[in-house]
Amino acid sequence: MKTTALIAFAATAFLPVAIAAEPPPTDVVVIDHAKIDDAFARGQTVLANSSFKVLAGRRVAPGVVEIHEHDTDIFYIVEGSATFVTGGTAVDAKPTTPGEIRATEISGGTPHQLTKGDVIVIPSGTPHQFTAVSGTFLYYVVKVTR
Repeated sequence: MKTTALIAFAATAFLPVAIAAEPPPTDVVVIDHAKIDDAFARGQTVLANSSFKVLAGRRVAPGVVEIHEHDTDIFYIVEGSATFVTGGTAVDAKPTTPGEIRATEISGGTPHQLTKGDVIVIPSGTPHQFTAVSGTFLYYVVKVTR
């Protein structure tokens, strides 16, 4: 799927709910490939508003456990491979900001081997963690807020 088509799909396919101050766009949004390339090089947000966020995720190492109380995450893997664990119980979980919880590890979760072309949907409230990353792992993240 072309980058602009993926962003357009992400921007229109999900139910809106407030979180960011700015309302969602009412016009079609096309983001130039140079900006997307730069966002992937840095692992940055591409577009954010009150209904959704689109991020260019970049990982070279495992991460902490994340639990989003209000956001459903949708990942589309662009490059690389990683082991990603979902579900189970978050160990030593602590709130970090309103609606966001972090933990050290997951007990009893389900591991998934993610590679280029895969899509994974993580419902709000589900613990998730990258436990292994092979090389550079690039992925679009669409966060849909309820």
